[in-house]
Amino acid sequence: MATNMRGLTQFIADIRGARVRELEEKRINKEMANIRKKFKDGNLDGYQKKKYVAKIIYTYILGYKVDVGHMEAINLISSHKYSEKQIGYLAVTLLMHENSDFLRLVVNSIRKDLDDNNEFSNCLALHAIANVGSQEMAEALAEDVHRLLISPTSQTFVKKKAALTLLRLYRKHPEVIPAAEWAMRLISLMDEHDLGVVLCVTSLVLALAQDHLEAFQVSYQKAAHRLYKLVVDREYPAEYTYYKVPSPWLQVKLLRLLQYYPPTEDTTILAALQKVLETIMQTAGTTPRNVQHNNAQNAVLFEAIGLAIHLDTNSPLVGVAAQQLAVFISSKETNVRYLGLDTMAHLAARADSLDAIKQHQDTIIGSLRDKDISVRRRALDLLYSMCDTDNAELIVGELLRYLQVADYGLREEMVLKIAIATERYATSYKWYVDTILQLISTAGDHVSDEVWYRVIQIVTNTEDLQEYAAKAVIEHLRPPHCHESLIKVAGEYPLLICAAYILGEYGHVIANDPGYSPMEQFHLLHTKSPFCAAPTRAILLSTYIKWVNVFPEIKAQLVSVFDRYRHVLDSELQQRACEFYALSTRPEDDDLLQNVCEEMPPFPERESTLLMRLNKKHGDTNDKRIWNIGGKDANIERRPTRRDTLARSATLMNAAATAIPPSPSADANGDIMSSLAGLDLTSPSSAPPSNPAPEPEKPAVQLTHTANTDKWYDKLCYSNDGILHEDVQVQVGVKSEYHSQLGRVAIYIGNKLSVALTSFTATVSVSDTSALSVTFQKIPASTVPARTQAQHVLQVECRGPFKTPPVMTVSFMAGSHQSMTLRLPIIMAKFVEPVTLPAADFFERWKLIGGPPREAQNVFPITLDAAGQVDTPRHRKIIAGHRFHVLDGLDPNPVNIVAAGVLHMSQAGKVGCLLRLEPNKEAKLCRLTIRSTSEDVSGEVLALLQRHLKADATL
Repeated sequence: MATNMRGLTQFIADIRGARVRELEEKRINKEMANIRKKFKDGNLDGYQKKKYVAKIIYTYILGYKVDVGHMEAINLISSHKYSEKQIGYLAVTLLMHENSDFLRLVVNSIRKDLDDNNEFSNCLALHAIANVGSQEMAEALAEDVHRLLISPTSQTFVKKKAALTLLRLYRKHPEVIPAAEWAMRLISLMDEHDLGVVLCVTSLVLALAQDHLEAFQVSYQKAAHRLYKLVVDREYPAEYTYYKVPSPWLQVKLLRLLQYYPPTEDTTILAALQKVLETIMQTAGTTPRNVQHNNAQNAVLFEAIGLAIHLDTNSPLVGVAAQQLAVFISSKETNVRYLGLDTMAHLAARADSLDAIKQHQDTIIGSLRDKDISVRRRALDLLYSMCDTDNAELIVGELLRYLQVADYGLREEMVLKIAIATERYATSYKWYVDTILQLISTAGDHVSDEVWYRVIQIVTNTEDLQEYAAKAVIEHLRPPHCHESLIKVAGEYPLLICAAYILGEYGHVIANDPGYSPMEQFHLLHTKSPFCAAPTRAILLSTYIKWVNVFPEIKAQLVSVFDRYRHVLDSELQQRACEFYALSTRPEDDDLLQNVCEEMPPFPERESTLLMRLNKKHGDTNDKRIWNIGGKDANIERRPTRRDTLARSATLMNAAATAIPPSPSADANGDIMSSLAGLDLTSPSSAPPSNPAPEPEKPAVQLTHTANTDKWYDKLCYSNDGILHEDVQVQVGVKSEYHSQLGRVAIYIGNKLSVALTSFTATVSVSDTSALSVTFQKIPASTVPARTQAQHVLQVECRGPFKTPPVMTVSFMAGSHQSMTLRLPIIMAKFVEPVTLPAADFFERWKLIGGPPREAQNVFPITLDAAGQVDTPRHRKIIAGHRFHVLDGLDPNPVNIVAAGVLHMSQAGKVGCLLRLEPNKEAKLCRLTIRSTSEDVSGEVLALLQRHLKADATL
């Protein structure tokens, strides 16, 4: 560009040729004066504006203050020539800060370039938005950037820049981006053919998903599918191979995205991920070709190990990973050692057994003395995470020895972790007290107040510890070298506070033991008081007033101390001394001193202040994976929080009616006939209705409806195949078969368009996974070709009573993003097996069950046939469609229907069900009675049958 502008070339040459700064400044001032004059005169063409603005930019880059050319730069942005527009955007991004008033003038020009069909103009506008990234610009243009990203006409490199621009805006102004609203459309871009677009979009989804887990939940399936294609199927363009590793950056991001969500319960996705992890770990065993190959391979491997640990710490893959990590922590490369220790700390924080890690305990302890402080910090994290009752004494002892020579930046964190580990894994009171006092003595100024607060809390609340603690603090203060230098440097300040508090409360417990007399205790503390700060002396005075109450033999010495401190300049010390002197000189028969100096009560149970301090020190990072360094206790709150959040989302997304609790377990080993034992048939036809079945509640989400949606769904509830949904684009059909508690449901997605459905996603959500399991046999393909039909098979298992049918959400691209949510006709009656019973057995079991709570009954309107008679064939068809066996000849009234079946559940067992339908032609009403061996089943079966037998139901 400079070769096309001779004036700019000459200006740069003159600046470079200046031998001293004064000559350079003179040349620049001359040029700036000329530019101001040219701008003031006006009548400049685009080339001249571009040349002068380029000179201004160069001057600014050299570090000189620039106050001219802003409006000319804005005008250049509107130019139709690329070179002029480019200089204009460059000037805007360099010369104007994000709060500049000039930026308001360029918003419309940037929007125009975003809407332009010229991809170069699009890219210049995106660069400007990302580089400036002001609040006002983000609010005005975020929608336009998103539209450019999802547009099917955008070039791939424009989509990449648009995704990264949105990521930049979200990091600076997250409130501007409607992440939940855009979620499904952004996730669909993860199916793009170009891996560059996928990489950029995954970076965006990675950031958004951390703060909007529920909205981006479908990205879990997309990430698993893309990983499988990359690693196992090896479907990728050759240009995205980096030293024989397929797109390692994308693999790392996808593996990390999967760690933001709880481990999947979908066996199909889980099996695919296991295959991916196996392949990665097997590939990692090959000899690296060079440094670049080694780096790429290790980057993917470490993230894969993290995912393997996240999915199941007891899997064989984690055992293999532990062996590989043992090699990494002994590597000669600092980065590899760092990553090995960091990943092993993750394993220690999540694993149920630490045996595999303890085998390398010596190597980990040796890493504390590594030449790199980052490695030393990771070694500290790992030792803290792997500490338990078996190795606590060894690890804590090593940490105490290392504390004396540790970096100052590590000492405060080390003190906290040593104190927490000592408290958590102490096997004896003696070891706890000795260790914590040694820690306080060694750590010096690095002991935070929370450490000695916690020691005092534990001693106060543990009666068996008080006597030993009182003796121990005296022994730590007794050595002659423990004087001024130690008090000021090596930690006697907190140690003296602990001693003062403990001896003040429990010094009388040891007062009769040799070497621990009241005078010796007083002498030991008081000789160190001259070297202490005022707050410590104040605590010592509180200890002395306690002793006045329990040690009358040294009262005179204590009173003299109070009298001497009444005249000090420190107001706190003076006030305490005056009050304590007045208390100690009151008459001996006065009970005030005794009441004031009563023994401190135990502290209330609460969270450890040490843990709160450590968590506050670590804070929360941008990486919000659901694990944290610090042992399993540190992860207890983090993991269920994510699971609960997602569970609430699934309930809202999929509830089509209120769920009921699972019924008590039945004998799963009994045969079908024995499971019906206990049913009894009583009530005459005139018995009043009881336990009316509640109408199903409306779904909590907006289901997709057409004119025939409800009719098709109802019909599929009592038939095995048919249409579930149809519109101008797709047709969804269902074909199913059930055996006992298991079922297979084939979903047929027919593409009626002349173009393929891309970015196809199908997910099934169940509100109560403990009662019903529904999973895809394999991950659905991301494309449905034009005018073809794709089959997706669901594996279904009934575990217990359930009321809410599963919901399938289908989304795809067909010109624009389309989405539909459909109820699947998987109801509890599908798991009923018809049973034939003789009349005597049926009536006997009906009577044995009796009435409520195992009986459900309701009256509802029915329709008559064309001849005005009860439509018995229709009733029989619906009841048989719900998999009950109609027993002919059992009821003397031919319009009444009696049926029997057994509901199969894998966990709740088998439940026998008996049914009686009694229509009344004159009243156009019908009474339905269900009795079963489980009270949780009767009402739900009644609701299902009633829905389809009612007068407004259609076949």
